[in-house]
Amino acid sequence: MNGLEVLATGPCTTVQDLGRPGLARVGVGPSGAADRAALRLANRLVGNDEGAAALETTYGGLAVRALRPLLVAVTGARVVLWVGRRAEGTDCPLHLPAGAVLRMGAVTEGVRGYLAVRGGIAVDPVLGSRSTDLLSGLGPPVPVAGTLLPVGSDTRSWPAAELAPVAPRRAGDLELRVVLGPREDWFTDAAVDRLLTEPFEVTTDSNRVGIRLRGPELTRRHAGELPSEGTVLGSLQVPTHGRPTLFLADHPITGGYPVIAVVVSADVDAAAQAGAGRLIRFRLAGTRCGRLAGDA
Repeated sequence: MNGLEVLATGPCTTVQDLGRPGLARVGVGPSGAADRAALRLANRLVGNDEGAAALETTYGGLAVRALRPLLVAVTGARVVLWVGRRAEGTDCPLHLPAGAVLRMGAVTEGVRGYLAVRGGIAVDPVLGSRSTDLLSGLGPPVPVAGTLLPVGSDTRSWPAAELAPVAPRRAGDLELRVVLGPREDWFTDAAVDRLLTEPFEVTTDSNRVGIRLRGPELTRRHAGELPSEGTVLGSLQVPTHGRPTLFLADHPITGGYPVIAVVVSADVDAAAQAGAGRLIRFRLAGTRCGRLAGDA
């Protein structure tokens, strides 16, 4: 049964759940929410399973109309929020009467927001997930103005929390932990030192596939090229120009450029909220990645 009418989408709005992990062996990437913790929180606030499908926005701008009474929650990026002409808060359940319009203004902090609806966005799943993968085109179509979205009935008990205590994001440079490898040995010692000591800036050429970074050149020890090999969420892949790309949810599952390090999974959510101009610093988290099978 239709529950939401999309009136505006902002720069990019997609349907996302926790993705389709475990299918890389057949050429399918995981996709899913770029900020998994924010998606889980939004679903908990409306009494859904944590992996229920919701709307992921980029830099705000979403507007939807409730076609029947709905319980919703908005989490993730800080955003100015209205229901009709009334300002509302994020990180808490909101009741939308039939006909009410919810609008997100521009974000004031972060990048990606999540609108969860009690019952979940019930578009048809593809390979077990309702996530839209922008790189491969798998999943439900990207919503546009006029799209009618069904809302399901698969819920848990009514949420007890009226407000989620969300810690403020730290000002200044964003610090992300990394594990070096698996192709650290393709880079000079100076390049590894630069990665772990100097800041990198998030560029505007970034999306759900990855974040292109501007900063010191990570020079190679080897001039040759790699055959394509597997990549994972959080990989820092370095093309020939020496500036890394940090892979996010819709990353390719293989790549031919060497990966100097991988951001630990727990820090990828924070990376997904880093907007253009934000400075990122990488800190060593632990031991190096092992060599890939078949390496000499």
